[in-house]
Amino acid sequence: MAHHTLKNGYSALVERLNRFPQGAPPSDALYKILKIFFSEQEAGLIALLPIKPFTAAQAGRIWKTDAVSAQKTLDSLAGRALLVDREQDGQVLYVLPPPMAGFFEFSLMRVRKDIDQKLLSELFYQYISQEDDFMYELLATGETKPGRAFVHEPALSEDNALHVLDYERSTQVIESASDRAIGLCYCRHKMAHLGRACKAPQDICMTFNSTATALVRHGFARRIDTAECLELLAKAWEHNLVQFGENVRQRVSFICNCCGCCCEAMIAARRFAVFNPIHTTNFIPQVENDKCTGCGKCVDVCPVEAMTMVSANDPSKTNRKTAKVNVDICLGCGVCVRICSKDALSLKMRESRVLTPVNGAHRIVLMAIERGKLQHLIFDNRILWSHRALAVLLGVLLHLPPLKQAIASRQVRSLYLEKLLSSR
Repeated sequence: MAHHTLKNGYSALVERLNRFPQGAPPSDALYKILKIFFSEQEAGLIALLPIKPFTAAQAGRIWKTDAVSAQKTLDSLAGRALLVDREQDGQVLYVLPPPMAGFFEFSLMRVRKDIDQKLLSELFYQYISQEDDFMYELLATGETKPGRAFVHEPALSEDNALHVLDYERSTQVIESASDRAIGLCYCRHKMAHLGRACKAPQDICMTFNSTATALVRHGFARRIDTAECLELLAKAWEHNLVQFGENVRQRVSFICNCCGCCCEAMIAARRFAVFNPIHTTNFIPQVENDKCTGCGKCVDVCPVEAMTMVSANDPSKTNRKTAKVNVDICLGCGVCVRICSKDALSLKMRESRVLTPVNGAHRIVLMAIERGKLQHLIFDNRILWSHRALAVLLGVLLHLPPLKQAIASRQVRSLYLEKLLSSR
């Protein structure tokens, strides 16, 4: 395997990607993917960039070139959705997104001719769906996951609706976003190139806020208003698609509308079920056996195979079946509840509320601690942290539980951090 022995721009980029809390384990398929996206020179340049957002002037200093030349390179990468750019305080900031959710998905969010999307789809399928390392590290490592399920709002009773917090509603994410955009579903578009796509709608992948703004700017997504986005959400509900979004409370950047057959998150939820790879909702379906007719519709619609049919143990009807919920793997999405025509399924609250990170910084710090990568966030020696960025990071650390603080201190091995955490 050549990538084990060759030290080049691509191997340096792989090392850079693995400073993210969720990594991209080396693989021949990964190297082929990166060669489609980047020239070797571009890969080597990106490998030098910091994890935190940076300006063209900062990139120029790292690359030992002038800001104008650096900006030209950065704008070219952003124009291909390999970097995300946004304006803040009168200047343009750039950041390299992780592979997922990030530049892997962006590459298939529109039909394009500048890359071989069929070949790319085949490589994605190999790397993500046939090899285990990438999805295992992304979704099955650590307690904090990058994504979470949203409850299927049409399945909520009036009583349940009173207990759903705003950030747990996909409708609220849509209504509160500063910008909204729609692109092709990466997963179903990929499967279409493989001849395996289902009939669920493709033009339904939702992005929000600064991510949506950047994708619209470069033609990778279409800007829509609140009303159209809510209409598309209703369309997703009609097709029994599960809402899977960024695992944060504030400024969610994406919501995918997932089917069980094509979508990688749902496939991973089945493959790595024992590790609970997706944060669940705060609900779980319960079965009223007296009403259940054993029709099996809930089994057919469940994307993670949490519903099964078992004997109803009815002595008068020995062949009668009833639905059973595997609470250990159920996402609590409620799709099964909505499709049940006999009202035999309803949602109930889980015994303990699922905790959702406040924002992206909170989630990234938690994931970094759990994966042993916190040092990459603090000692990112490609460029010095700004006071603002360091304040955000340390602010998150100071509000962590004592056990997480202790792990953070051990990982960083900083007397300053140990003193800071112990002085609270």
